[in-house]
Amino acid sequence: MSKIQDNEVRWGILGVGNVCEVKSAPAMNLVPNSKIVAVMRRSEEKVKDYAERHSISKWYTSASDLINDAEVNAIYIATPPNAHLELAKLAAAAGKPVYVEKPMARTHAECLEMIEVCEKANVSLYVAYYRRELPHFRKIKELMDAGILGEIRTVHINLKQKLDATLITKVETNWRVDPELAGGGYFFDLASHQLDLMDFFFGKITHANGFASNQAKSYEAEDIVSGSFVFNSGVLGSGNWCFTTSANAEVDETIIYGSKGTIRFETFGKGEFTLNTDEKGTQDFSFELPKHIQQPLIKTIVGDLLGTETCKSTGISGARANWVMDQLVKERV
Repeated sequence: MSKIQDNEVRWGILGVGNVCEVKSAPAMNLVPNSKIVAVMRRSEEKVKDYAERHSISKWYTSASDLINDAEVNAIYIATPPNAHLELAKLAAAAGKPVYVEKPMARTHAECLEMIEVCEKANVSLYVAYYRRELPHFRKIKELMDAGILGEIRTVHINLKQKLDATLITKVETNWRVDPELAGGGYFFDLASHQLDLMDFFFGKITHANGFASNQAKSYEAEDIVSGSFVFNSGVLGSGNWCFTTSANAEVDETIIYGSKGTIRFETFGKGEFTLNTDEKGTQDFSFELPKHIQQPLIKTIVGDLLGTETCKSTGISGARANWVMDQLVKERV
């Protein structure tokens, strides 16, 4: 069943910042039956520049003006998280489906409100957790579903990054470490991808507990988080995220442990992973990633809206990542 009464998706984009340069927006003009018809940013100079560089004929400095453009039939919200709820409400009121950047909102409560307004307006809500559609992560899930690792026992996420010294003097220019804008710090920005990927692999997380702290005190948000979680499937998980380590301590590694082997991969690296089983030893897998990294997910969204396929990254699944993050940072030490 189609979700819109049209034979093509005509996108209006709210907030054409950095993510829209390569990662997402260009793909909307490459996916069949999809095109960008209008863009919006509060700065007239910046939105006009974006529109001209990307050959988009219509631009706005008002969100409501873009949302109410009769030619636009789907809205992509690419702003910082603090605006997601209000813009989703405006789009839903106009009867237009919503594709929103991640994290879905600043809090789980805001996510639930977004889901409610979209359901009441009978419009679809999607979240930009595009790793669900990348080839190496789909292959990992395929291997696990086929029993290559045997019974899955546990998963451990380890993400360490050095402190960016420029943040000490330029915090006001980086919304990702302003809790009022982002909900939290880099944990909310990056771990949201990882926790949604875990949801894709193992299902819903039903229990989560953790500790968060601001050790370096270079900005207001938490800079270290440690926690554990339990999936409905019975798999146990843990994670440690720190954004103030030394450069030589930087790491991005997730390890899945099964009764017959392990899989190791980087969440934010190349399309690669390593499988190690008792039966066959070590095997390395490598996949080419798309230039426009969101293109595979956007293809499923367009298909979902037109009734030809199903998108698996929805408001319902996206809200679950926010719930887990809320639990992991609840206790500040």
